[in-house]
Amino acid sequence: MSENVRMMKRIALVFVACIICSTLFSEQASGGTNAFDANGKKTGYWIITGAIKPTKGYKPEQVIEEGNYETNKKMGLWKRYYPNGKLLSEITYSNNVPKGPYKTYYQTGKVEEQGNWSFNKNIGDFRRYHPNGILSQEFTFNENGIRNGHQKYYHENGQLELEVTVKNGKEEGTLKRYYANGDVKEVKQFNEGTMTSGSIKTYAMKKPEVVVQETPAVPVKVTKVVTNDRPNVSVFNETGKNTLYNKSRQVSQTGYFKKGRLWNGRWYKYDSNGLLEAIEVYKDGKFVGHAPIDESSR
Repeated sequence: MSENVRMMKRIALVFVACIICSTLFSEQASGGTNAFDANGKKTGYWIITGAIKPTKGYKPEQVIEEGNYETNKKMGLWKRYYPNGKLLSEITYSNNVPKGPYKTYYQTGKVEEQGNWSFNKNIGDFRRYHPNGILSQEFTFNENGIRNGHQKYYHENGQLELEVTVKNGKEEGTLKRYYANGDVKEVKQFNEGTMTSGSIKTYAMKKPEVVVQETPAVPVKVTKVVTNDRPNVSVFNETGKNTLYNKSRQVSQTGYFKKGRLWNGRWYKYDSNGLLEAIEVYKDGKFVGHAPIDESSR
């Protein structure tokens, strides 16, 4: 290859580089995307891809998030996406801190949660939804991020599950629980977060229970050796049949045990309010799926 040919190639490369740089600077000067100000700080609308911000699960060309910067700080509405391209969240920022309305989404596209943030705490109205789109929780937070006012939980079929008034984070007055068909299940009285002694009233369901579709099996997990839960008899059968109860005297595990582990049976899961939220079924010590929550399981 002659020296003249090499020189021509060098000139061509420099020319192409100049065009690219010129285009970049022109876009930034005209307020295009992914621009920097005179001090080298991010400004204007930015589209963050896997190439700009390498993130596990995202390809270089995939959009991770997008929104406005002001001198390197997130401002206004920012959208974030799942690796499959569906919307993950919409969060409002002020000086790089979440402040204002926000929403998070399930990968199906349905809203998971929505509310208002003020410096990383919820304020005002808050709502959370079941994966099927039905309202799950309905709270109100005061300016300090503490629950305050009427609080509600809902079954997956939309029926009210629990309601109570909360004052500065503590239950006050009457708490009611409901069956999935709408019948009253339990009534309690509270005073400044403490349940009034002898105030519990329980009720049998009057109408037929609403059938809840069984959840498909999920990746395998195994049971652990029993520690805190206690049997319904004085002697726990390390290998044999047992029914165990948690500290709240609710059934936690029942079935056949092997070397202290639930081997074939059911494990009942409760939330922080003592509500039954899942029944895990185990076979040969491994999780195989969920059982429907019906009256016989409560």
